[in-house]
Amino acid sequence: MPLRFVGLFCVILAGYLFLHSSTEELPADQLLQHLQHQPESSLLKPTVLINILARNAQHSLPYFLGCIERLDYPKERISLWAASDHSVDNSTALLQEWLRGVQHLYHSVEWRPVEQPSFYADELGPKHWPVSRFTQVMKLKQAALTAARRLWTDYVLFVDSDNLLTNSQVLSEMIAENLTIVAPMLESKSLYSNFWCGVTPQGYYRRTPEYIPIRKWKRKGCFAVPMVHSTYLLDLRRTASRSLAFHPPHPDYPYDVDDIMAFAFSARQAGVQMFVCNKDHYGYLPGPLKQDQTLEAEEESFTHTLTEALIAFTMEPSQYVHTVPKEPGKMGFDEIYLINLKRRSDRRDRMLSTLAVLGINATLTEAVDGTALNSSQLQAMGVDMLPGYKDPYSGRVLTRGEIGCFLSHYNIWKQVVQQELQQVLLLEDDVKFEPSFGSRLVTIMENVKRVGLVWDLIYVGRKRLQVKEPELWVKGVRNLVHPHYSYWTLGYVLSLNGAKKLLKANPLNKMLPVDEFLPVMFNKHPKEEYMQYFEQRDLEVFSVEPLLLFPTHYTGEPGYISDTETSTIWDDETVDTDWDREGARRRSEKETGGVGFPPVAPHSAHGGVPRLSAGDNRDEL
Repeated sequence: MPLRFVGLFCVILAGYLFLHSSTEELPADQLLQHLQHQPESSLLKPTVLINILARNAQHSLPYFLGCIERLDYPKERISLWAASDHSVDNSTALLQEWLRGVQHLYHSVEWRPVEQPSFYADELGPKHWPVSRFTQVMKLKQAALTAARRLWTDYVLFVDSDNLLTNSQVLSEMIAENLTIVAPMLESKSLYSNFWCGVTPQGYYRRTPEYIPIRKWKRKGCFAVPMVHSTYLLDLRRTASRSLAFHPPHPDYPYDVDDIMAFAFSARQAGVQMFVCNKDHYGYLPGPLKQDQTLEAEEESFTHTLTEALIAFTMEPSQYVHTVPKEPGKMGFDEIYLINLKRRSDRRDRMLSTLAVLGINATLTEAVDGTALNSSQLQAMGVDMLPGYKDPYSGRVLTRGEIGCFLSHYNIWKQVVQQELQQVLLLEDDVKFEPSFGSRLVTIMENVKRVGLVWDLIYVGRKRLQVKEPELWVKGVRNLVHPHYSYWTLGYVLSLNGAKKLLKANPLNKMLPVDEFLPVMFNKHPKEEYMQYFEQRDLEVFSVEPLLLFPTHYTGEPGYISDTETSTIWDDETVDTDWDREGARRRSEKETGGVGFPPVAPHSAHGGVPRLSAGDNRDEL
């Protein structure tokens, strides 16, 4: 018998034995039921094309691409369509390097580089948008849309190359909304976001009362809006999506040449409603720049966006591109100290990452953990509370946490004197930085030196308390004021002479919180009974205005933890001091409509300040 017939006979025999052994004894109705109960396999995820356009985006691409890599979505269901054009920086090479590194992970990659020319003939600068630039962007987005249709992808995700999608579920969550065009609401330093709630007759942005409640999460959900831009998802399975286009614009398009306006008009003509979704926090985008601003300004703006994202997320650049970190510097200071509790590794890691992004070289200084100090240790150090001191909000006495905070600053003051450092910057580990922090602070310090201002301490971040008179500007120095009674030691510049004055006051045996001690030393504390214990109160103190540092979290916000408030009282380890945390949370929600946003006080030197009530917490703004 030929060999192939032997093989066929074996297959038939095996099938016969299998069927008879597994089903021969089952009645016909049970056999049918058995076959009907076989589970179906799960559905594959919809296919998505991600559109990436890069121009002069070298500063943002590593982190932007890192976010794309971290999307929790099967990469084999994603196609990439990328283009670069008219760049004077290394955007094209960097994007090409990334595509080569990841192409084996994704379903397909299409690459459209245009290296020359590096500018548009009619543009006045890299941030100027002439008609030729708008037209080119519209053509590129149309090419990506055409590619998605050609590949029969279910969706196309348009995302600007300086947007940071920090929520790895954003793609899945937007698909789940089952809408033709939906944008995840992105955050920025200001109220700026990637949607409009109103449009002028000329097709431009119009301010409406509906915008802020959505932007501030006072209303949560998916909302019909006339415009989404920067980052949005388009469902190509919808029949109406066939009519959507960037270029050429719709025949009836009446507005100026603009990619987002042309697409929004196309959607309206096709009867497609745009939506923005704020059910969760999805990511960040930088605010818009003026047309005469530089690429350096754009990089600083993105850097600030990145530091904002770092408050809540670990932001790593793509592993598939080579990046050169900024050369860290000390901004003209002899030393920059970062104070951090050893057990607060979360804050330490965030701050070190943030400082690296900002190009700031800081010395990590281990804070004194007041909760670990016992009464014998305090007595050996000569620590005693200022007679009669009570917290102005809770009425409690000094806490161990406040003692640890004071000693942390005190130890640095001693180092400054011992090493004869002329000027240093102290930073606590729970701060966030204002845009252009480094350049703005350097400019202020240069102006201080230029006019020969005599100073001991300059607040960089603080909580300005109620004053009857406005704080006065310092003559000859922009952005510097004479401060009144203030709280917080988020960050301040200290001179050698200032450190000597603070130590000379011998504060350990009459201790009060460090942010109460400083106003005493420049003779601005409202309680005379505190100041009488310190004879020399001639500390020359100024404050940056507007402030350059703020807390990462305020009382009542998710993520707020106070290592000074959450402690025990200074002379009794059995008495806890987690004072009115729930009350602070309830007040915050009541004041902001239940969304947990802190009320923001004006920081203008001539602006008003909120009145402090007896129920407030000293850590609240």
